Parts: sequence; C-alpha cells; structure tokens
Amino acid sequence: MIRIWNSIVGKLWATILLLVSFVLFIVTLLLLEFLDNFHTKQAEESLQREAATISKIVNDREGQSVNSIHVIIDDILDKETNAVVVDPQGIVLYSFHTANSKEEIEEKLLSERNLFKTPKIGQQIVKEMILPSLTENEVMEQYLILSYPYEAASGELASVLMYQSLDAVHRTTKSTTNIVFLSAFIAFILTTFFAFFLSTRITLPLRKMKQAAFELSKGNFDTHLPVAQKDEIGQLATAFNQMGRQLKYNIELIKQEKEQLSSILTSMTDAVITFNQDYSILLKNPQAELLLKKWYGYNEKKNHPLPKEVFHMLEHAISFSEQVEDELELGGQFYVISISPLYSENRIRGAVAVFRDMTEQHKLDKLRSDFIANVSHELRTPISMLQGYSEAIIDDVVSSEEERMEMVQIIHDESKRMSRLVTDLLNIARMESGHIQLHREPLSAVDFLNRMVTKFSQVAKDAEVDLSLQTTELPSLLVKADEDRLEQVFTNLIDNAIRHTPNGGSVTLGIYRSDGMLDLTVSDTGVGIPEKDLPFVFERFYKADKARTRGKGGTGLGLAIAKNIMEAHNGSILATSGEVTGTVFICSLPLDPSIN
Repeated sequence: MIRIWNSIVGKLWATILLLVSFVLFIVTLLLLEFLDNFHTKQAEESLQREAATISKIVNDREGQSVNSIHVIIDDILDKETNAVVVDPQGIVLYSFHTANSKEEIEEKLLSERNLFKTPKIGQQIVKEMILPSLTENEVMEQYLILSYPYEAASGELASVLMYQSLDAVHRTTKSTTNIVFLSAFIAFILTTFFAFFLSTRITLPLRKMKQAAFELSKGNFDTHLPVAQKDEIGQLATAFNQMGRQLKYNIELIKQEKEQLSSILTSMTDAVITFNQDYSILLKNPQAELLLKKWYGYNEKKNHPLPKEVFHMLEHAISFSEQVEDELELGGQFYVISISPLYSENRIRGAVAVFRDMTEQHKLDKLRSDFIANVSHELRTPISMLQGYSEAIIDDVVSSEEERMEMVQIIHDESKRMSRLVTDLLNIARMESGHIQLHREPLSAVDFLNRMVTKFSQVAKDAEVDLSLQTTELPSLLVKADEDRLEQVFTNLIDNAIRHTPNGGSVTLGIYRSDGMLDLTVSDTGVGIPEKDLPFVFERFYKADKARTRGKGGTGLGLAIAKNIMEAHNGSILATSGEVTGTVFICSLPLDPSIN
C-alpha cells in the first residue's frame, strides 16, 4: 500500500480523486442549499394557493354545514398539510386537521398572536415553528407556517393559518443528497479506472525509464528505451537514449584521458604526487611510491610521509597560493622539488609536487669536474717537462751532446706518454658512448692465457717476478669474444701486476668455471690495494695511497678501459684482496652452450 502511495499512479489517482471530491463537495453544498430554498419556496407558494382556495370556499359556503366545507377542503389538503381559520381575537372558526396532536398544535399556533392579531389583506406571514409531530407522539418537528389574511363574507377580517411539516422538503433534499453521493461513488470508480488507465500510458514508460536509469547508474551505458509514442513521453525516451549515448561517449573519453594520464605518470622518471587541501595524498605514480618508502626512515614527522623540509614547502604553496621550487639534499640524495597549487574555480583545492632525482647529475658533475682536474693534473707534468727541457735546449744550457740527447729522449718519452693518455681518453669516450665494435669469435681461454704468459715472460724475468698459469679446465673450453680487446684488458692487468709486485713475488693467471660463467683471474703477491679503495679502482684517474702510484708512464685509464671492454662482452670485472697479500682481478665471461 505504501508503495502505491509513493508511486506516480497513487499520486495521480489521489490527486484526481481529491479534485473530483472537492468539486462534488462544493457542488453538493450549493445544490442542497439551492434545492432547500427552492422546495421551501415551492411549499410557500403551494400553501398560499391552498389558503386562498380555503378562504374562498369558506366565504362561498357561508351558512352551509361545516361538514360539507370539511369534505371539500379535506380534498384540497394533503395528509401533511392542515389549516385553521381564526379571527383576530384568536377564536377558531374552522379547523381542518386530519392528524393527531390537533389540540397541541392549535394551542401553539394561537399562542403566536402576531400571526392573526392585526391582519392586513395581501400581507401573508411565513414562519417556521417547532410543533408536535403529526404521526408520532411526544415528537417535535419543524413546520412551515403561513398566515393568509382575508375578508370574510360578514365583512370581518380573518386569517387562514396553514401549517405543513417540512419532512417532505427534507425528503426531497435527502433524495438529492443520495443522488449526489451516488454520483460521487461513480466518479470515484471512474477516477480509479482512468488513473490506472493513464498509468499504462504514462507510468509504464516512466517505470521503464527508472529501470534504465538504474542500469545507467550501474555502468550499463548500452541501455536503450523503445520509443513507442510521439508525445512528450516518446520525446523523453528519445532524450534519454541520446543522454545514454552521450554519457557513454563522455565516460569513454574520460577513461581514455585517465588511462593516458596514468600512462604518462607511470612512464615519467620524475616522482609526481597530488595533495588535497588537508595535505593528504590523492594520487601518486610508482616512482613517488618508491620515493615515499625511501623517505619513511628519514622522515622525523611520522604522522606525515613527507620530510619536514618538503612539508614546509607544501604548506607554503597551499597557504600562500604560490609555486615553490627548491633543491634539497634528503638522506644523501639530491632532489629538485617543484610544488604548484591546484585551483577549483577560485578556490585552492590542493597542490601537485614534482620530485626530480638529481643525485646522478650531481655525481656526473662531480665526475666531470674530477675528470677535468685529473686530466689537467696528468697533462701538467709532461707539459712542464716538455717546456722545461725544450727551453733548456733552446737556451743552449746543455754542455755536451750526451746531455742534449738525454733531454731529447725525455721529451720524446713524455710526448709518447701524452699520446697514450689522449688515445686512452678517446678510447674510453668511444666505449662509453656505445661506439665500441667487437669482432667476436670462438676463443680457447687456455690458449689465450698461455699466449699472454709467453708475451710477458721476458718482462717478468726482468722484474724478477714469477709469471705462471694455473688451470684444471680442459684446453677445449671456448668463449665467444674479441681476442684483441681481451688482450688489451689482460695486457693492462698483467702489466700492472708485474709493476706492483716486488722482486721475488709471483703473478698467477687462472681459469675457473661457475654458474654458466668463465672466470679468468690475475692475482699477484704485491702490497695490494686497501680494502676501502677496491670499489673505486675502475674509476678514471683514481689513485690509491700505496698501490696506485702509476709510475713508469701509466695513464690511470687502463682499468676503466678494461671495465668497459668486459661490460661490452656482457661480462664483468672485479677486484678483491688476495688471501694473504696482493690483489686478485676476476674477469667473468658468459659461456656459450652452442660452442661447448
């Protein structure tokens, strides 16, 4: 029942029913009032005509018997109408009463002396009175009283008092009321019928639209309403279908833009975080998630994931509606931070922050400056020597041809050293830019190392160092590599090992196989490299306190070139301390299963 009253059908039915009921109520009141006045007026006119007839009959039958007059007048009066003829003194001349309560009624009428005391011809008096009932004892009813004055045959004035019960008028009014109620009932039935008929024409399409709207709210944008009418309901269905299509298009467009924005944020190398007005995080990309995890341990303000320096910048950007940019060092990392406020119309609704990690850039800048300083330092010594000895020759400072030749030899050696330095710089620059070319061919590792031992055997003898090869692998073990480039690597490693190994020491080459890799090692028994310097020995121009003095014409770029060559072979190079003394360099190359 509640569902019906909450529906359009119930509201439409109740509205029409109330409207019809209100109209019928007003019409009934007006109609009953009109009918009551009309019937009362008709009764008055009827009583007046009957009174005039009675007065005429009484005058015409003057002197005849009273019974004959009663017979005639009784035929004129109906059972609810009675009459009394009185003179001005209240003496009843004739009484035409056919019902009970005659004495009580006449007594009541005679007590109203204004009805007949001073009659005037042509001036009837109409009055309503409460008199005893004509049919029931001890019951009072409402009567319509008419006093009709006339002149009797004797010349005296008399009055005909007509009194009629108003039950007849009330019965007529009641019949009219019943008809009105019957009409109201019929109107109720018709209203209900037409209301539910309209529901099939109006509310049924609306219910379908309601169901379609719920489907749209669930994301089913392919919902379509049939357009069976050309009226407003049909136009509404057409508009609904157009709305569904437009909504689907807009949702798809928003989805594409969201996916595009998500892809852009995901592919960005910078960390992006969007904040609400209360500084809570609304959106972040994967780089920002990693950054927040990294900052978690650094952040002292545990109730917010941002470091206090960044949080102060965020507060300033949102509070003062200003873009804030700064470069900060957080946890040993350098970041360029840019925070811009976000607006919703004229109100600030948050901010977006972009974090760019500049740590590598700082390292590169430092490496660049160190590289320039190292190159300048490496070039300063040979240039100074070239300049000094050349000036000595020009100024003819030498006293003998032997001294002059010695200076020329020094100038030649230093120029060769500068040439090697420039060549190594060009090589390492070419390798780091990706322009190194490798000519890979199957190569026997054992044969290669035997050849390297043979190549440096004389140098080792001159330095009084024992150079040997130790291996348990089969001679047929092959790697796919550029032999010339590998020779460049091991030439540098073996030369360094011999130069930094004291007399009586040893340099050992080895071959080992582990996890699909072939490890070629060069170990010496020299003074070794300090543990703290081992991770940095492959950097350009890096100098250790003891081992990396690089005498005898070294450029300081050999190990950096060796590292690039090994990485170009998809391998690696590692420096570790020996078991007792010295250093072990491990060069790892991938084994090719197709040739082994």
